[in-house]
Amino acid sequence: MSNHKKLEDFRQEIDKCVKCGACQAQCAVYKTLKRESTVARGKVAIAEALLDKDLPLNDRFVLDMSQCLLCGSCYDKCPNLVPTDEIVMAARREIAERQGLTTFGKVLTGVIKRPKLMETLVKGGQFFGPFLFKKIPDHSGLRLRFPVPFISQDRAIPEFSDQPFRSRYPELIPGDDDKPLVAFFTGCMINYTYPEVGEALVKVMRFMGFPLQIPQAQGCCGLPALAAGDEETVDLLADANVDAFAADKAEVVVTACASCHAGIGKHYRDMGGDYAVLGDKVVDVLKFLVDNGLVEKLQQLNHKDYKGETLRVTYHDPCHLRTQGITAEPRALLRALPGVEFVEMEGADRCCGLGGTFSVYHYDTSRKIGSRKADGIAASQADVVASACPGCMMQLQDSIQHAGLPQRVSHVLQLIAECLPE
Repeated sequence: MSNHKKLEDFRQEIDKCVKCGACQAQCAVYKTLKRESTVARGKVAIAEALLDKDLPLNDRFVLDMSQCLLCGSCYDKCPNLVPTDEIVMAARREIAERQGLTTFGKVLTGVIKRPKLMETLVKGGQFFGPFLFKKIPDHSGLRLRFPVPFISQDRAIPEFSDQPFRSRYPELIPGDDDKPLVAFFTGCMINYTYPEVGEALVKVMRFMGFPLQIPQAQGCCGLPALAAGDEETVDLLADANVDAFAADKAEVVVTACASCHAGIGKHYRDMGGDYAVLGDKVVDVLKFLVDNGLVEKLQQLNHKDYKGETLRVTYHDPCHLRTQGITAEPRALLRALPGVEFVEMEGADRCCGLGGTFSVYHYDTSRKIGSRKADGIAASQADVVASACPGCMMQLQDSIQHAGLPQRVSHVLQLIAECLPE
C-alpha cells in the first residue's frame, strides 16, 4: 500500500476548482510565461483531463506539470482551497509510474538516498572546485568555468563546505538541566553547503540553555524526490529519518530550512503512521525561539552599548514557511536585534523562483522571477537580505549577483548569533 495519494484520490479537490482565475495573480510562473497551462486552474484542468482519459501522457503534459514552483501561493488565495501543489505532485508521481523518472530525476534521487555517495561528491567538488568553478566577486559564490550537465553556467553556486556540519559536533550538546531536549534536523544544504547556519543555531540554542541532539544517521528529508515523483525514494528516506530520531527523547525537532520543515513536517504528517509521529514534533526553529522567549532576551541585551554601525536588514519569506503561517516570528527576532534597522521590502512574500528542481529544468524562467525579487531588494536599500531557507538564500544570492547589487544574504539565525555574547 502506498503512503502517498494517487491523482484519483484528488478527484473531489479537482472538482472544487471553479476556474475563477484568482490564482493568476498569485502565480510567479504565469506572470512570467503568460500561459494558461502554467497557472493553477490550467494545471487542475489538465489533471482532470488526464483522469477522464481525455489527454494522453505526452511531452506537453510532462512539460506543463514541471512548470510549477510548488510554492502554494495559489492555495493561499484560492476561495475553495484547491491544493494545486499536491495535485501537481500526484500528477508527477503518475508520470514517474508510467514513464519513469527523467534523467536528472534519476541522478538526483540516486544521490540523495545514498549519503556516502553524497559525501564523496562533495569532497570531489572541493578537490576539483578550482578546475570546475571560478570565484565571482566578494561573497557571491562560484560560477562554472564550462558547461556541466543540468546546471546553468550562469548560476551563482555556493561553495561546498570542507567539513560537513554534522561532523563538527557530537550527537548530544548538553544544556540546562531544567530545559527539555531539542533535536535538530539539519537537512542537506546546511550539512554540506551552509554549515555556518547550523553553527549559528548551536550558538543560539546554547544561549537559550537548551540541550541539543543532532542525530548522525539522519538524511535528506525527501522533498526533492517528492517533487520529482519518486515515492519509493521518499519512503526510503522517511524510514531512515524515523529510525534516526526514534532513539532520542526529544519532544521537539527543529528545522532551520523552510523546505525541510515542509518535508519532514507537513508531508510526513500526510503520510501517516510513524512518519506522522515524527512530523508532529517538527517546529521551525525561529518559531520555537520566539515561543520560548528569545525576543525578550534579545531586547534585554544592552542596545545602548552597541557601538557597531547600524545594519539595515530586510526579510524574504520562504514559501514553505509563509504557507504555514510563519511570517511574524522572523520579523520579531530581526526587530529585536541591537544595531539592526528592519525594513520591509516590496514583494517580500513573493516566491524567489527557486522551486527546487524547477530552477534546474527552467533556469531562464527562474532567473526572470528572481529578477523581480532583486528589484524589491534594491528598492529596500537594505544592507542584508535575511531569510530562513538555504535554498532561498542560494537563489537570492544568484538574483543579486545578476542584478549587480551590493547586498549580502544571510540566514536569520546568523544575524542573531552575531549579536550574542561569546
